Amino acid sequence: MTKTKLSEAVRLLRHAAEGFCGLLLVLMFLCFMVQIISRYVFNYPFGWTDEASVFFWVWGTLWGAAFVIREKNEIRFDIFYSSLSEKTRARAAVITGICCIALFAVSLPATYSYVRFLKVERATYMPIRLDYLYSIYVIFAVATIMRYTLVVYKALRGTPPDIQIGGGSTL
Repeated sequence: MTKTKLSEAVRLLRHAAEGFCGLLLVLMFLCFMVQIISRYVFNYPFGWTDEASVFFWVWGTLWGAAFVIREKNEIRFDIFYSSLSEKTRARAAVITGICCIALFAVSLPATYSYVRFLKVERATYMPIRLDYLYSIYVIFAVATIMRYTLVVYKALRGTPPDIQIGGGSTL
């Protein structure tokens, strides 16, 4: 596969991930609106709308963190990091990246085991197994390990993460 075709495939996958995240946001909003209307207009609240909103929120947040947000858009405490040279930022990225990889990798087996255990639990109102709801965390953890492996690889080659230095408030 040529580099052009690979970058086009990555672009399409990113676009699909963004679309899925947007869909989850719309569904969460619709559930929220159904709950407001059913509770305050008809005085007949639905329990399933709360569960569905939480489902869409958890999936949207972790899906977005795993596949949509870019390194430069992450919120960081960069008071010290931004004052470092590029070479030192690359070294810091290696250290923090290895720490993140290690923490997520160590927690992954227990996380996977717990999510598998949740297949016996169901949501209160909706006929959804809780392992389906929380499986997104395993996906998020694996994607985070892969992301930080790439960050460490690039940093070892002398390229620190692409971040926006000084773009936020100094308060």
